[in-house]
Amino acid sequence: MTRIMDRSNAMTSVRGYGFIFSIAGLVILSDQLAKALVRANLPYGTGLAWTPLPWLYPYFKIVFWRNTGASLGILRDYGGLLAILSFVVAGLILYFFGRAPRTDRSLRLALSLLLGGILGNLIDRLAFGYVTDFISIDSLPVFNLADVSNYMGVLILLLGMWREDRRKVRQAA
Repeated sequence: MTRIMDRSNAMTSVRGYGFIFSIAGLVILSDQLAKALVRANLPYGTGLAWTPLPWLYPYFKIVFWRNTGASLGILRDYGGLLAILSFVVAGLILYFFGRAPRTDRSLRLALSLLLGGILGNLIDRLAFGYVTDFISIDSLPVFNLADVSNYMGVLILLLGMWREDRRKVRQAA
Protein backbone atom coordinates (compact mmCIF):
# COMPACT_ATOMS: atom_id res chain seq x y z
CA MET A 1 0.00 0.00 0.00
CA THR A 2 2.97 2.30 0.48
CA ARG A 3 3.93 1.82 -3.16
CA ILE A 4 1.05 4.02 -4.30
CA MET A 5 3.38 6.48 -6.04
CA ASP A 6 5.56 3.81 -7.72
CA ARG A 7 5.39 4.98 -11.36
CA SER A 8 7.10 1.84 -12.71
CA ASN A 9 3.99 -0.21 -11.84
CA ALA A 10 1.50 2.56 -12.50
CA MET A 11 -1.74 1.92 -14.34
CA THR A 12 -1.94 4.84 -16.70
CA SER A 13 -4.06 3.39 -19.52
CA VAL A 14 -7.78 4.02 -19.79
CA ARG A 15 -8.34 0.24 -19.70
CA GLY A 16 -6.73 0.15 -16.27
CA TYR A 17 -9.68 2.10 -14.89
CA GLY A 18 -12.20 -0.61 -15.84
CA PHE A 19 -11.97 -2.17 -12.38
CA ILE A 20 -12.72 1.01 -10.43
CA PHE A 21 -15.57 2.02 -12.75
CA SER A 22 -17.10 -1.49 -12.60
CA ILE A 23 -17.06 -1.70 -8.79
CA ALA A 24 -18.09 1.93 -8.30
CA GLY A 25 -20.82 1.52 -10.91
CA LEU A 26 -22.29 -1.50 -9.11
CA VAL A 27 -22.27 0.40 -5.83
CA ILE A 28 -23.94 3.45 -7.41
CA LEU A 29 -26.54 1.34 -9.23
CA SER A 30 -27.55 -0.68 -6.16
CA ASP A 31 -27.52 2.40 -3.91
CA GLN A 32 -29.63 4.53 -6.26
CA LEU A 33 -32.09 1.70 -6.92
CA ALA A 34 -32.59 1.08 -3.19
CA LYS A 35 -33.02 4.80 -2.50
CA ALA A 36 -35.56 5.16 -5.34
CA LEU A 37 -37.57 2.24 -3.94
CA VAL A 38 -37.57 3.83 -0.49
CA ARG A 39 -38.62 7.26 -1.80
CA ALA A 40 -41.40 5.67 -3.89
CA ASN A 41 -42.80 3.38 -1.19
CA LEU A 42 -42.25 4.98 2.21
CA PRO A 43 -43.62 8.42 3.02
CA TYR A 44 -41.12 10.76 4.63
CA GLY A 45 -41.65 11.80 8.21
CA THR A 46 -44.59 9.53 9.01
CA GLY A 47 -42.69 7.04 11.12
CA LEU A 48 -43.76 4.22 8.81
CA ALA A 49 -41.14 1.53 8.45
CA TRP A 50 -40.73 -1.80 6.72
CA THR A 51 -38.75 -4.80 7.90
CA PRO A 52 -38.05 -8.00 5.94
CA LEU A 53 -38.68 -10.16 9.01
CA PRO A 54 -41.19 -9.01 11.63
CA TRP A 55 -39.14 -10.42 14.51
CA LEU A 56 -36.33 -7.99 13.60
CA TYR A 57 -38.52 -4.96 14.30
CA PRO A 58 -37.67 -2.52 15.94
CA TYR A 59 -33.96 -3.45 15.82
CA PHE A 60 -33.73 -3.49 12.02
CA LYS A 61 -36.07 -1.57 9.76
CA ILE A 62 -36.20 0.34 6.49
CA VAL A 63 -37.26 3.98 6.89
CA PHE A 64 -37.16 7.14 4.75
CA TRP A 65 -34.79 9.70 6.23
CA ARG A 66 -33.47 12.89 4.59
CA ASN A 67 -29.89 13.64 5.57
CA THR A 68 -28.65 17.14 4.76
CA GLY A 69 -25.26 16.42 6.33
CA ALA A 70 -22.59 13.77 6.03
CA SER A 71 -22.51 10.25 7.40
CA LEU A 72 -23.60 9.92 11.03
CA GLY A 73 -25.37 13.29 10.75
CA ILE A 74 -22.25 15.45 10.95
CA LEU A 75 -22.08 18.80 9.08
CA ARG A 76 -25.86 19.02 8.87
CA ASP A 77 -27.04 21.68 6.39
CA TYR A 78 -23.62 22.02 4.71
CA GLY A 79 -24.68 20.24 1.51
CA GLY A 80 -22.88 22.65 -0.81
CA LEU A 81 -19.59 22.21 1.00
CA LEU A 82 -20.08 18.44 1.09
CA ALA A 83 -20.77 18.37 -2.66
CA ILE A 84 -17.56 20.28 -3.38
CA LEU A 85 -15.59 17.99 -1.05
CA SER A 86 -17.13 14.96 -2.78
CA PHE A 87 -15.93 16.18 -6.19
CA VAL A 88 -12.42 16.84 -4.82
CA VAL A 89 -12.17 13.48 -3.05
CA ALA A 90 -13.50 11.62 -6.11
CA GLY A 91 -10.81 13.30 -8.22
CA LEU A 92 -8.12 12.36 -5.70
CA ILE A 93 -9.35 8.76 -5.64
CA LEU A 94 -9.08 8.54 -9.44
CA TYR A 95 -5.63 10.15 -9.32
CA PHE A 96 -4.30 7.68 -6.74
CA PHE A 97 -6.02 4.71 -8.37
CA GLY A 98 -4.14 5.49 -11.57
CA ARG A 99 -0.87 5.20 -9.66
CA ALA A 100 -1.74 2.11 -7.63
CA PRO A 101 0.12 -1.06 -8.60
CA ARG A 102 -2.06 -3.72 -10.23
CA THR A 103 -0.86 -6.16 -7.59
CA ASP A 104 -2.23 -4.09 -4.69
CA ARG A 105 -5.74 -5.53 -4.84
CA SER A 106 -6.81 -4.29 -1.43
CA LEU A 107 -5.93 -0.68 -2.29
CA ARG A 108 -7.69 -0.90 -5.66
CA LEU A 109 -10.82 -2.42 -4.09
CA ALA A 110 -10.85 0.13 -1.25
CA LEU A 111 -10.57 3.07 -3.66
CA SER A 112 -13.29 1.59 -5.88
CA LEU A 113 -15.71 1.18 -2.97
CA LEU A 114 -14.95 4.69 -1.74
CA LEU A 115 -15.56 6.20 -5.18
CA GLY A 116 -18.89 4.38 -5.52
CA GLY A 117 -20.03 5.48 -2.08
CA ILE A 118 -19.01 9.09 -2.56
CA LEU A 119 -20.67 9.36 -5.97
CA GLY A 120 -23.81 7.53 -4.79
CA ASN A 121 -24.41 10.13 -2.11
CA LEU A 122 -23.30 13.00 -4.36
CA ILE A 123 -25.99 12.08 -6.90
CA ASP A 124 -28.65 12.41 -4.18
CA ARG A 125 -27.19 15.65 -2.87
CA LEU A 126 -27.22 17.24 -6.35
CA ALA A 127 -30.63 15.85 -7.37
CA PHE A 128 -32.60 16.40 -4.16
CA GLY A 129 -30.56 18.64 -1.87
CA TYR A 130 -30.29 15.82 0.66
CA VAL A 131 -29.09 12.22 0.85
CA THR A 132 -31.71 9.49 1.23
CA ASP A 133 -30.85 7.29 4.21
CA PHE A 134 -32.96 4.23 4.91
CA ILE A 135 -31.21 1.51 6.94
CA SER A 136 -32.08 1.80 10.61
CA ILE A 137 -30.37 -0.54 13.08
CA ASP A 138 -31.40 -0.10 16.72
CA SER A 139 -30.05 3.23 17.99
CA LEU A 140 -27.40 3.78 15.28
CA PRO A 141 -27.80 6.75 12.93
CA VAL A 142 -29.77 5.87 9.77
CA PHE A 143 -27.52 5.15 6.77
CA ASN A 144 -27.61 3.83 3.18
CA LEU A 145 -25.72 1.48 0.85
CA ALA A 146 -23.32 4.24 -0.26
CA ASP A 147 -22.36 4.74 3.39
CA VAL A 148 -21.79 0.98 3.76
CA SER A 149 -19.53 1.10 0.70
CA ASN A 150 -17.56 3.98 2.22
CA TYR A 151 -17.19 2.17 5.55
CA MET A 152 -16.06 -1.01 3.79
CA GLY A 153 -13.59 0.95 1.65
CA VAL A 154 -12.03 2.58 4.72
CA LEU A 155 -11.91 -0.76 6.56
CA ILE A 156 -10.20 -2.51 3.62
CA LEU A 157 -7.77 0.41 3.29
CA LEU A 158 -6.86 0.22 6.99
CA LEU A 159 -6.50 -3.58 6.90
CA GLY A 160 -4.29 -3.31 3.82
CA MET A 161 -2.06 -0.75 5.53
CA TRP A 162 -1.85 -2.96 8.63
CA ARG A 163 -0.94 -5.99 6.49
CA GLU A 164 1.75 -3.99 4.68
CA ASP A 165 3.22 -2.80 8.00
CA ARG A 166 3.32 -6.38 9.31
CA ARG A 167 5.03 -7.53 6.10
CA LYS A 168 7.71 -4.83 6.52
CA VAL A 169 8.29 -5.79 10.16
CA ARG A 170 8.72 -9.47 9.18
CA GLN A 171 11.16 -8.54 6.42
CA ALA A 172 13.20 -6.36 8.79
CA ALA A 173 13.49 -9.17 11.35
